[in-house]
Amino acid sequence: MTLAPTLETERLTLRAPTAADFEPLAEFFADEQRSAGFGGPLNRHDAWRWFAGSLGHWQLRGFGFWTAVLKEDNAVCGIVGLWEPEGWPEPELGWVMFENAEGKGLAYEAALKVRDHAYAEMGFTTLTSNIVPGNARSVKLAEKLGATYERTFTNHNMGPEMAYRHPAPEAAQ
Repeated sequence: MTLAPTLETERLTLRAPTAADFEPLAEFFADEQRSAGFGGPLNRHDAWRWFAGSLGHWQLRGFGFWTAVLKEDNAVCGIVGLWEPEGWPEPELGWVMFENAEGKGLAYEAALKVRDHAYAEMGFTTLTSNIVPGNARSVKLAEKLGATYERTFTNHNMGPEMAYRHPAPEAAQ
């Protein structure tokens, strides 16, 4: 099995998902408003299928979503990672912070670490972040990361999504 390497930031540990991470993810997907930009809401059964598929993504692609854990109390606070399911136009840098971690700059910290790792350690040369129209918080974060709007495409599951292109590795530093 392909295992996610552990990544560290100032306030977070980004680690491989474990079965214990399902409950906070299921709670996130049950919240219609908060999960709308990530394919939700999902019932527990469908959230489990998403979770299991996310684990399988590591095996099939060699990358996926890390579980973000707060160093201060070991609380699971979100998922951040690289995503390219079948039919996707290219690899994406995606993020979700759970309610206990919103508004603290943690998504930026985690996304920056994952992007740097993707470029420096995994050989990625480009990434996008795909954002549903109206998700102003994710647009703001993508722009803070230096990503710029490139195009709108149709995601077969989500409908229209805006692709924000991240700077190339040499420009991302």
